Amino acid sequence: MRVIGLVVHLHYLCKPETLISLTGKSRTVGNERRAVGGVTAYKYWPWKPASTHSLTEATHNTTTTDRQTADRMSPKRVIYKKLSRDKSVGVYMGKRDFVDHCDFVDPVDGVVLVDPEQVKGKKVYVMLSCTFRYGREDMDVMGMVFRRDIFLCSRQVYPPLQDKERSVHTKVQEKILRKLGDNAYPFFFEFPDNLPCSVCLQPGPTDVGKHCAVEFEVKAFCAENQDEKAQKRSSVRLAIRKIQYAPDTGGAAPSADTTCEFIMSDKPLHMRVSLEKETYYHGEEINISVDIDNSSNRNVKDLSVSVEQVTNVVLYSNDKYVKTVAYEDTMDTVPSGTSLKKVYTLCPLLDNNRERLGLALDGKLKHEDTNLASSSVVKDEVLKEILGMLVAYRVVVKCNAAGIVGSSEVAVEVPFKLMHPKPDPESEDTVDLVFEEFKRSYLKGVIGDDDESPAEP
Repeated sequence: MRVIGLVVHLHYLCKPETLISLTGKSRTVGNERRAVGGVTAYKYWPWKPASTHSLTEATHNTTTTDRQTADRMSPKRVIYKKLSRDKSVGVYMGKRDFVDHCDFVDPVDGVVLVDPEQVKGKKVYVMLSCTFRYGREDMDVMGMVFRRDIFLCSRQVYPPLQDKERSVHTKVQEKILRKLGDNAYPFFFEFPDNLPCSVCLQPGPTDVGKHCAVEFEVKAFCAENQDEKAQKRSSVRLAIRKIQYAPDTGGAAPSADTTCEFIMSDKPLHMRVSLEKETYYHGEEINISVDIDNSSNRNVKDLSVSVEQVTNVVLYSNDKYVKTVAYEDTMDTVPSGTSLKKVYTLCPLLDNNRERLGLALDGKLKHEDTNLASSSVVKDEVLKEILGMLVAYRVVVKCNAAGIVGSSEVAVEVPFKLMHPKPDPESEDTVDLVFEEFKRSYLKGVIGDDDESPAEP
């Protein structure tokens, strides 16, 4: 009775709708008794029933918090899925980016879900393709198509040609197959060593359609045979990327210098430019050391420092695009008989070059994930002509040496690499699989709207 009296006394002082027993013992007060988080919660009304809103809300908040904590603690793996319009086939993949490690390339693997009633005796195929496109679709005139299939490989997955267990290559595939059931079938592709990485040229603000790009795609379709043209409603297309990361060990810090001799000057002008390292990451600042020794009779002015992106389109022709992606025009001068030692800092970013037509970008999956194209790392035994587009970067320092009889431009170029750092390897020992739709917005600028199939609602 003492405990009951204490609870009633608290009610008249604080008037709570829900009272918590400090003893934690099970005892009935009023008309109802409940437990929240292992502590006994009492609801009391002396004259009329009180609202149960507070207790319900407390119970809901506690349950939600516990669920969120459990979700954070349990490892999850995102699985990307996409279904055809008629729901006859669907593709499930554990990742969309596949890394070229130079000595090997990550294989492309996934699972195809088949609806036997919709397929109706047809076969289901999966195709991996690499396509180089040079120009917009409306430029394909007079039988001249500005595209080329660099690589095509197809596999029949239904009816299966071998046991399903023998076709499974990864733990993620095993978990997807267990999740989807008996109508799911695995597929597996290996990239050749000579394929380029995903890259595209940035279109203008008013341009529409596909443009110059190297694109990779996984396509699943049902047909009588693999040479038959697949119907769009019975096929699904997923854009993927082939990417490269910065090597574990970098080369020596690059540098370059030049010496210029002028008419009517006994001594020359010497300029040296050096960087701190060979490889920089996207978004990282680049410190550029400039050392000018002006022993000539000319005055050095108009000193500028820039980072240039050089893109060579090597598949159809040797077109070359040189775009400045970072620039600083200094007010520094070096009079005759003096010297200058100074460090300038530049940071090449796509955010500062969104309107630049013809700028090379990494292949797009999401617009916000796009950045300046990474430097191309070419293997010695691979023909450059098959790589489509090659991207390189360089630091350029220019100045004018002005004299009595005119001025001369002096320039020094220092090449470097701009790449992504290698991420930590993902563990396949995950508990839960989280399925995420391949949305149309993810593929903006990669797959045309006519080729898109809506995601499952």
